[in-house]
Amino acid sequence: MIAHLNGNLLAKHATTVILDVGGVGYEVTIPLSTFYDLEDAGAQVRLHIYTHVREEVLQLYGFKTIRERELFLKLISVSGIGPKLAISMIGIMSADEIIASIRTNNLARLTSIPGVGKKTAERLVIELRDKIAALSSPALEEAFAAQTGGAAPASEDALRDDALSALVNLGYQKAAAEKAITSAMQEGGELSVEVILRRSLRQLARG
Repeated sequence: MIAHLNGNLLAKHATTVILDVGGVGYEVTIPLSTFYDLEDAGAQVRLHIYTHVREEVLQLYGFKTIRERELFLKLISVSGIGPKLAISMIGIMSADEIIASIRTNNLARLTSIPGVGKKTAERLVIELRDKIAALSSPALEEAFAAQTGGAAPASEDALRDDALSALVNLGYQKAAAEKAITSAMQEGGELSVEVILRRSLRQLARG
């Protein structure tokens, strides 16, 4: 699989570039953020690549930074997020905006992206909230620290309500969701919405 390309920029468009590497022209799909950061045609450029293979189609997605590539990989790991939608998301919102929206459960911000519906936004929060913090910039981490410093932990009732809302929005029946949440909370340990949701989803998957 191709993970990196370094060559001459033959052509540059809003969503694609053609990169000449050793006499071979590679067409690479890029987000708008990479387009704005790239030099003009004729320059030597380096792109971090994700190779997407599906049936008989092989498509390259390129990013100016490793961070954007890692965020892209996290996004496509979520059900309902394909490469085209993920690269569109990174082009519409900055990496920090996406990360902050997921970490703060900002569904309104996420669903403002064309192609991201309420259930997809819920999945992004549930599946990535704990995994995506490592991709935050130092500035974003400082902002989170300032906002949360000294904040009181959420009550169990608030955690239950938030988890129930998320499960109902994902399409689960309220009664089944409430039962799963009760069981999840009885497991004990340090509770958060993410922990409760993961446990509840395991319960619901067992039927």
